[in-house]
Amino acid sequence: MQTRDHDLSFDAWDEVHSPRAERCDFDAVVDRAISRRGILGGLAAFGAVALLGSTALAPAARAASRLGFEQVAANSLDTITVPTGYSWHPVATWGDPLWSAAAEFDPASRGTGVSQEAAFGDNNDGMALFVDGDSLVLAVNNEYTNRPIIFGNRDSKLPETADDVRKGKAAHGVSVMEIAETDGRWHVVKDSAYNRRITADTPMEITGPARGHALLKTAADPTGTTSLGTWNNCGNGRTPWGTYLACEENFNGYFSSSDADYKPSAELSRYGVKTEDWGYAWAMTDERFDISKHPQEPNRAGYVVEIDPLDPHSTPKKRTALGRFKHENAELVVNGDGTVAVYMGDDERGEFLYKFVSSGKYAVGADNSDLLEDGDLFVARFNDDGTGEWLALTPETTGMRDKGEISVHTRIAASAVGATTMDRPEWVAANPKTSDVYCCLTNNRNRGVKPNAGGDQTPVNGPNPREKNNYGQIVRWAPVDDDHAGPNFTWDLLVVAGNPTVHSDAYAGSSNVTAENMFNSPDGLAFDSTGLAWIQTDGNYSNEGDFAGMGNNQMLIGDPATGEIRRFLVGPKECEITGITWAPDRRTVFVGVQHPGEKGGSAFPGGGQSVPRSCVIAVKREDGGLIG
Repeated sequence: MQTRDHDLSFDAWDEVHSPRAERCDFDAVVDRAISRRGILGGLAAFGAVALLGSTALAPAARAASRLGFEQVAANSLDTITVPTGYSWHPVATWGDPLWSAAAEFDPASRGTGVSQEAAFGDNNDGMALFVDGDSLVLAVNNEYTNRPIIFGNRDSKLPETADDVRKGKAAHGVSVMEIAETDGRWHVVKDSAYNRRITADTPMEITGPARGHALLKTAADPTGTTSLGTWNNCGNGRTPWGTYLACEENFNGYFSSSDADYKPSAELSRYGVKTEDWGYAWAMTDERFDISKHPQEPNRAGYVVEIDPLDPHSTPKKRTALGRFKHENAELVVNGDGTVAVYMGDDERGEFLYKFVSSGKYAVGADNSDLLEDGDLFVARFNDDGTGEWLALTPETTGMRDKGEISVHTRIAASAVGATTMDRPEWVAANPKTSDVYCCLTNNRNRGVKPNAGGDQTPVNGPNPREKNNYGQIVRWAPVDDDHAGPNFTWDLLVVAGNPTVHSDAYAGSSNVTAENMFNSPDGLAFDSTGLAWIQTDGNYSNEGDFAGMGNNQMLIGDPATGEIRRFLVGPKECEITGITWAPDRRTVFVGVQHPGEKGGSAFPGGGQSVPRSCVIAVKREDGGLIG
């Protein structure tokens, strides 16, 4: 990877190094948008639509607001901004030791392999809090590292030694740690028996249909049943039986080839695996990341990993039944018949939205530990009339040999059945007060312009209503008869992000987006216990051009019943706001701040000339009241 690529996001890197062919026939795209029926009433009417949802705006607008806080103004400050009457403080920051014998973070060296293996990882993302008696255990994804920051002690801003690689691998994975509140401030409990680092080298068990499959067998693991490590874990999920779901996303960027003439297979290319990695250099010390020597190793990454956060000696399990793709998160719902449905997005432009339905049934107090071991996998098709169906991924529908192959080559299977290409489906969240499920479609500059990585066309369509969509939207659907295991659903759009100060057409957004609350690129999404939606953004923070007035990335709260949305929090410069969980008493919300200063423009959270560091923060009401 070239040094000049350092400031590219994963998505942008892939676009630069693997450009898709341009689509033509723009007129056909526009004709389709204008002529289709349904919730938007066509693209021409979209700009004037009051609210893109099933709830009519007029009565909803008169309803009393449930958002009991003063909206925060957009800004570009290098700090956290919360509403009047609220406060925040850091809980865990990249490099903080989890054990008292470990070294404190060294801003000069940025740590070593040994110190990082005993410390909170980098670029925290999804997280969940678990209760065990009087102990509170926080599990947090550590998605990736900013090479120029973690290797800022090197002139190249890249890993140069074996220990650099060790440090980088240790900064990935999952941090599990006990936390406690003392005198109103939350902190990590050092030396807790729960504390654990799961990294790119931690042994994993492979389960499900792909276990032992020929596609997963390697020289190091001829049985295809075990693997090492999890990395690039983005969003998360949790189960009612008390386990944590870490979701492997951009796993492809860590593989490379020592043979410059090696050509990756079509299957590897479908997942973005190339002969050049993204600058991590893991193959320097770990041969399994050399695809010319071990071409099946990438097939062992890209899964949902189930972890028991309360047992530090347990082996994480890669659940291949849930499919292999660039997982954003995993939202689990217990269906009325006892089966569990897991909704998942594949976060890449033009990819798909999936559902897993278990074969077994959940029972309170029973052994539910293998419910994600076996089941059926589906992919969504959205019709322009506001209906949709879940298409089964089976050997018969996909033309693949068996369920194991479908579990490994899930993207190819979804393309085969004609699923709807989506605008980067990210976090999925289920409303606890209804049967509705929501998904952030964060953005897609290729919509209506280029096909996805598999060659599937990306026309403007119902849930993806704008060409060259750089603002994003949130789609919601309701299973017919409230049956999450069923094949049919109805859908609409909760909100379409945009900038009404710059645009007066579809790119202004839906009418519940105003100059005061506008945002772009909804990414993280979760519901609190009252049924309010917490929306986190990971988008353009230039505050210029199409994004003028939007400021830094932020967190908003929306009421799905009325469509009202208010900005609750603004993050520091060049960060993403991602990951959220609540204390059991609902008086603290924990929020993730990822990659502040990813382009060198932040010193958060230390300020001054300090090294920018990702962290988990706690937000509380100053009067001690409930917060979600």
